[in-house]
Amino acid sequence: MERAENLARIIEVNETSARDRTGNQNWLSIVQLNGDEARFFEKHASATVETVIGFYVADAENPTSIVSAVSNARENARTLRPLVSTEMWVQLNVFYNRVKAIGPAELMPGSLARLLAEIKEACQTFTGMTEGTFYRDQAWYFYRIGRYIERADQTTRLLDAKYHLLTRDSDHAAPAVEIGQWHAVLRSASGYHAFRRVHSSDLTPARVASFLLFNPGFPRSVYLCVREVETALSELKSRYRLHGGNDISEALDQLRSILTARSIDEILESGLHEFIDFLQRYLIVITDRLSATFFGYAQAEKGEPPGGVGSPLEPAPEMPS
Repeated sequence: MERAENLARIIEVNETSARDRTGNQNWLSIVQLNGDEARFFEKHASATVETVIGFYVADAENPTSIVSAVSNARENARTLRPLVSTEMWVQLNVFYNRVKAIGPAELMPGSLARLLAEIKEACQTFTGMTEGTFYRDQAWYFYRIGRYIERADQTTRLLDAKYHLLTRDSDHAAPAVEIGQWHAVLRSASGYHAFRRVHSSDLTPARVASFLLFNPGFPRSVYLCVREVETALSELKSRYRLHGGNDISEALDQLRSILTARSIDEILESGLHEFIDFLQRYLIVITDRLSATFFGYAQAEKGEPPGGVGSPLEPAPEMPS
């Protein structure tokens, strides 16, 4: 559900400001952000507004589409039905039937904004129902861990979608044409008003990037998401005396320290895209380690006993200098 909402946000920001500095359409960036080039070009000759929106909203054969994400969420909830509240189950079914019924007319530019707003609202409704009705046991903590890892990853992708707009002098106000695009990025992250509470003066690309990466009070910042994952994992291990996961806690602590120590100026100098790529690979490693430690997922695929993090898992990536 978190993935469906964030994908709607990414499509929204691109639909709002789909032209790059040269005035050309730039829908290929969404395909590249999700690493779907091979899958996409098997079905489509070019990345146009029609092909990309159809591929990521309503294509059930695309495993990264919104309709696939919601379908997978419903199937997971059905499998775990005894753990899921009635309110969550009903909302998920209503939403599932809605996205399955999306028609071609709703994907047209004149209707797309309304559809994306409806998708985001349905996901937020589900989140609210989960907060209010989900029993606080082990499942709750794993739910929070998964949600915040996904949210951190998607925030980096939302920022990466427009990283090429960062001007060389990114500490100063961006040109008027770029300001509108950075407003769109903040609004797609539901962060415009929060950003203005912190920065009431000129908007600069560096300030937007810093806000989405480092702000400790914004619910979608990478820093806050990492902190929430770290807290949920600590409480999970403490309350239920779960063994293993110490290396994951250390990796999360290291990542949080990196986010605290690095300034946006240093990151922009060494490359924002490279830093975002580092964060995404780091989150993938943490997800793999969680899967192996608590569910035996990665090692079970290799025919090895579950219960620990071993050599088959990739080490944490190095941070770009």
